[in-house]
Amino acid sequence: MTAWTDTSEKGLETLIVESLVNDAGYVQGSNADYGREHVIDLAKLREFLEATQPETAETLALDQDCPKRTQFLHRLDAEIAKRGVIDVLRKGVKHGPVSLDLFYGTPTPGNTKAAQLHAANIFSVTRQLRYSQDETQLALDMGIFINGLPVATFELKNSLTKQTVDDAVRQYKRDRSPNEPLFKFGRCVVHFAVDDHEVQMCTHLKGKDSWFLPFNQGWNDGAGNPPNPNGLKTDYLWKRILTKPGLTDVLENYAEIVEEKDERGRKKHPKQIFPRYHQLDVVRKLLADAAAKGAGEKYLIQHSAGSGKSNSIAWLAHQLIGLEDGGKAIFDSVVVITDRRVLDKQIRNTIKQFAQVSSVIGAVTGDSGSKTQQLSSFLKAGKKIIISTVQTFPFILDEIGDEHRGKRFAIIIDEAHSSQGGKTSAKMHMALSDKGGEEEDETFEDKVNKIMESRKMLGNASYFAFTATPKNKTLEIFGIPGKPVDGKIPHQPFHSYTMKQAIQEGFILDVLAHYTPVDTWSRLAKEVEDDPEFDTKKALKKLRRYVESHDHAIRTKAEIMVDHFHEQVIARRKIGGRARAMIICSSIKRAIQYYDAVTAYLKERKSPYHAIVAFSDFEQDGKKITEGSMNGFPSGKIEEYIKAGEIKGIPGKDPYRFLIVADKFQTGYDEPLLHTMYVDKVLSGIKAVQTLSRLNRAHPQKTDTFVLDFMNDADTITDAFSDYYRTTVLSEETDPNKLHDLKAALDGYQVYADEQVDQLVRLFLDGEDRDKLDPILDACVSVYNDELDEDGQVDFKGKAKTFTRTYQFLASVLPYTNAAWEKLSIFLNFLIPKLPAPVEPDLSKGILEAIDMDSYRAEVQQTMQLTLPDADAEIGPVPTSGGGRKPEPELDALSNIIKAFNDRFGNIEWEDADRIRKVITEDIPAKVKEDQAYLNAIKNSSKSAARLEHDRALEKVVIGMLSDHTELFKQFSDNPGFKKWLADTIFGVTYDDSAA
Repeated sequence: MTAWTDTSEKGLETLIVESLVNDAGYVQGSNADYGREHVIDLAKLREFLEATQPETAETLALDQDCPKRTQFLHRLDAEIAKRGVIDVLRKGVKHGPVSLDLFYGTPTPGNTKAAQLHAANIFSVTRQLRYSQDETQLALDMGIFINGLPVATFELKNSLTKQTVDDAVRQYKRDRSPNEPLFKFGRCVVHFAVDDHEVQMCTHLKGKDSWFLPFNQGWNDGAGNPPNPNGLKTDYLWKRILTKPGLTDVLENYAEIVEEKDERGRKKHPKQIFPRYHQLDVVRKLLADAAAKGAGEKYLIQHSAGSGKSNSIAWLAHQLIGLEDGGKAIFDSVVVITDRRVLDKQIRNTIKQFAQVSSVIGAVTGDSGSKTQQLSSFLKAGKKIIISTVQTFPFILDEIGDEHRGKRFAIIIDEAHSSQGGKTSAKMHMALSDKGGEEEDETFEDKVNKIMESRKMLGNASYFAFTATPKNKTLEIFGIPGKPVDGKIPHQPFHSYTMKQAIQEGFILDVLAHYTPVDTWSRLAKEVEDDPEFDTKKALKKLRRYVESHDHAIRTKAEIMVDHFHEQVIARRKIGGRARAMIICSSIKRAIQYYDAVTAYLKERKSPYHAIVAFSDFEQDGKKITEGSMNGFPSGKIEEYIKAGEIKGIPGKDPYRFLIVADKFQTGYDEPLLHTMYVDKVLSGIKAVQTLSRLNRAHPQKTDTFVLDFMNDADTITDAFSDYYRTTVLSEETDPNKLHDLKAALDGYQVYADEQVDQLVRLFLDGEDRDKLDPILDACVSVYNDELDEDGQVDFKGKAKTFTRTYQFLASVLPYTNAAWEKLSIFLNFLIPKLPAPVEPDLSKGILEAIDMDSYRAEVQQTMQLTLPDADAEIGPVPTSGGGRKPEPELDALSNIIKAFNDRFGNIEWEDADRIRKVITEDIPAKVKEDQAYLNAIKNSSKSAARLEHDRALEKVVIGMLSDHTELFKQFSDNPGFKKWLADTIFGVTYDDSAA
């Protein structure tokens, strides 16, 4: 008889079970041993306790069906229900006079007793697990237990039988009741849906609301799994993740239950966390590499926004402090540099979950005077993890003294960009370096050499830099150098989890899927009789700024935003009716304008919703304006109020729906309820990616996002995102020879002499008073003013800035030092602020007083899906060109500048503009005012009722003009922006006249 290959899900089940039993050392469980009431494999629990804690096992009478055993099982059941199986496995259970260990973790090297106990853990797998108390024939495909306690369940499918992982997910949602004891929160660590191509996981079954997430390796920078020449694509799950050491590692260092609190301090529903595949992968690979190589390495991790970097950093920090080589810690302290308060809190909570020793973490806070004391006390108290901000870090470490000398550090940088290339890193490195502080009898050359060494990446520290959007500097400092190509050395991340993969896997949403530009049109009129000349380029910029910040324009755009939010977001129940919107403004002044306009229009619409404005403190007309004074509550409550439900004293449910921002909250803000963004600010590059990415956080009820953009076009936004859609690679290293070229060009201007450079640097390093330095600098400034023409001044100052910027960066990555470069860099950092900028008369001054806005209109365009190129992006090295010439102003008459502006932004060019103007201002209002239904509504009804009758009357009038004014009718019918403008204008005239 032919033995066919078993392609059913039973075949997959057999494959997994045999691998776990034969290769991973599991034992096979039996349904006969599974107690459905208490959700345990009693035989395995009894066997484990008898092997490891025989006296306790005897006390509990586990081998007898008696009250003692029943009492214990009820106690165990209650503890798991209250604390979750993760905590019970980690910490055991107290029952009457006895304390039970229910799992023995990874033993420390050389501890024979701990190794024996660890080896006694029983990992078991049960096929066709009959889990239900009531429907006794219902069975899961597989369940995994540790010492009799369930930790994972499985539904398996096989694509060869036309069923996939999606069918397994549907089975969990549809057929597995969350009321069954096995499926209640915390009973199991994770539930897996598996086929031969993909894996999905869920940590909390809620019926149709269960949220399954992919647990795949990724393929081609996207979702899925790579081809496996040795087996199924998904066998990494049972061959790597679910091995005894693999699952033990997850339970000890990753899986956790977290409890969040609402704005009133009440506990919300707890969440059970199981690491995503990329989180587990990156932390394990970083730990393995650090264990093999020790301190002194650099790692760049490019993980997409919304990919769970906070947890990855917390898990990494916790495990780095336990990393050892031959019984000695590889790192004495772990320093986390972040600007996110949420990360500080998250790391603390994570450490509490896993660390056996308390008080291992400290956050540096307070004023600059107390920071050194704080850090010193942290080190003395044995705190292993220290959290600080980029801004305060160098000040804290500057005066630590001898305590840190000879120690080794792991420095984790959250959202690394450019903080590691200049003066900040020099101070930090000097403080942390094993060479310590100043030494006696240091010569001038010694001091210069020490500064040069301090700019280098520390040999006694490893750097772990996390970012979603690596710049060229970040890649060159922290990236892995690749093989030279045409003499150029590319750099790439150590590990990447791309935007492409995160979107395809549903961890984040595609913010470019519903991108809608808004075209605005305005016409300006000349208000002066004469025709003065202005600088064309500057004048056009001023005119555009004037138009877009005009109160009428702000009001028009605010109405579009509020109407869109109510009609397209709230009416369509986005995120179950809980969606929020963010308005991105170009300045604080503009944000305040928007807040007033949005608030006024929300009241006019009788909307139940409110706006919040967020900005740094601001002065206007000598008066200080704060967020608190405008919002009516403290700044620290903004995030809570946007997230919260009903607020005391504020009527309605979820009242705060609009967050109006100027820079604040544009990066690092993580709020899954944000659905829609209204952009009224020019964005490009990383800023565009970071800003729009505020919308991408996933939520179980969030299926899409929406961007309405008043200032940018689709091409600009596409270009910005293209660099970070897949892995970002630096095309080549910065050429250090450019510094030779720049120095030669600067020397050639003879603004300074070598002797002056040496003298100033010597005085500075000897700590001389400021008045000793200024005469040297003033002499150089005098040469700059007297000997260089305007073009020479522009070129010298530009090249000087480029030299200092490039040197500060290159000094950290070059394998050699150059004292001449270091001294010139110090000298130029003092000289540049003293060099006056060339006098540039503002040849556009006065233009705003000479014009007025004649009309303004905004029109929402068609929604589009922006498509990004599916290839690794190459970005160029740090630019090393500088200097140049002063641009010549292009003068033109005011009338020509206004014409150019109107040609660009005026949009509708009527064939007979004067005739159309008369029709709009005279003929149409007169005919609308003759409509009897409209007149009756004005006299007898509300203004809103009158508006409805007006709009009907206007439509009849315009239709009646079809034969004589085809162009006008076409604009009215096809152009929603024009139709709204015309209706608002005619109503404003006719209602006020008739009402009066």
